[in-house]
Amino acid sequence: MTNEKWYEEEIIEEDDILINEYDLTSSPNDFNIKTIYDFMSSGVIKIPNFQRNYVWDIKRASKLIESIILGIPIPQIFLYEEARNSFLVIDGQQRLMSIFYFIKKRFPRKEKVVEIRDIVDHNGALPEEILYDNEYFTDFNLRLPEYLPDAPNKFNKLNYSTLEDYRVTFDLRTIRNIVIKQGSSIKDDFAVYEIFNRLNSGGVNLKPQEIRSSLFHCDFYSLLHSINLDPRWRKVLKQAQPDLQQKDVEIILRAFAILLNEDEYKPSMVKFLNNFSKTVKGFSESLQNYLATLFETFLASCSELPDNAFVSDNNRFNISLFEAVFVAVCKDCVVERKLVEGKIIYQSLVELKLDENFIDYSSYNTTSKSNIKNRIQKAVDYIEMRG
Repeated sequence: MTNEKWYEEEIIEEDDILINEYDLTSSPNDFNIKTIYDFMSSGVIKIPNFQRNYVWDIKRASKLIESIILGIPIPQIFLYEEARNSFLVIDGQQRLMSIFYFIKKRFPRKEKVVEIRDIVDHNGALPEEILYDNEYFTDFNLRLPEYLPDAPNKFNKLNYSTLEDYRVTFDLRTIRNIVIKQGSSIKDDFAVYEIFNRLNSGGVNLKPQEIRSSLFHCDFYSLLHSINLDPRWRKVLKQAQPDLQQKDVEIILRAFAILLNEDEYKPSMVKFLNNFSKTVKGFSESLQNYLATLFETFLASCSELPDNAFVSDNNRFNISLFEAVFVAVCKDCVVERKLVEGKIIYQSLVELKLDENFIDYSSYNTTSKSNIKNRIQKAVDYIEMRG
């Protein structure tokens, strides 16, 4: 995946979240490497693959391990205590995963990181058979630069087992962990969201959907990630591989949220999707199965559309267009728990894209309540199906 935006940026109203006075405490803890690894292995610190894909390469991970061995200070880790002996990683996932993989002596292949995340997501842990499958992982031998021909780096090409005397040194090195906890008996998910949003500083900051995937992870989120791998959905997006920052997952989440809760929507979109993410934790298995099948039948209705059906003139995926068409096609189905039947007539979609009012509703304040409502109504007026 390239860093170039594959979707059209929306012009939205300010999404700042009102900050209330939260009852939070933070305390420093210096855990040694062995303790941190044990916490991750036991699930005390959750292996956070579902929060963000592992994006470091082996050279950067190797430099971190070398710094720990040498005693060079590394940035502190932020953890959120969600329950007794249960911590979410706010900032430091890449560092923690590098440590975990080094001790396991295995390093994930770049082209497999999304698939590995989904396997962990499905199983609740990283299966040993996947960890030691060379299709997914390679050996983690330190890859460090040789600065001078006559002074080779003594750690280069070593792994956790071959560190010898330095292995104990590595195990006993400490990393400062800042543990944040809510003192109130009433837990506020949005306080945690804002902590994630403000404190995360590792590499590229977490995007809103990456934060949601950590805070609101549940069966419905597993469903979203599964849908996101559907080849028919990848074709609609014109993106062969999943987005590393989960924008594609957010598009599906948002489509369902508007479909099911359009009348309850009010800006900001961030707060609306956070609220919806809390709600989906209570979805029954039958409802989740229905929504998955509904999405599949919608994709089937798009099967005769050209690859650029939901793409704007700038060759980027148009979120507003897709969302309006999805809701227009599916809204009556949801009322009676029916599925989408027939195929979308492409010419009707073309006419919708050319409608001047629809263009206006998609050009400014795209997440305002009135513009979302008006776009959906236009899609209802234009989109035609054929059996």
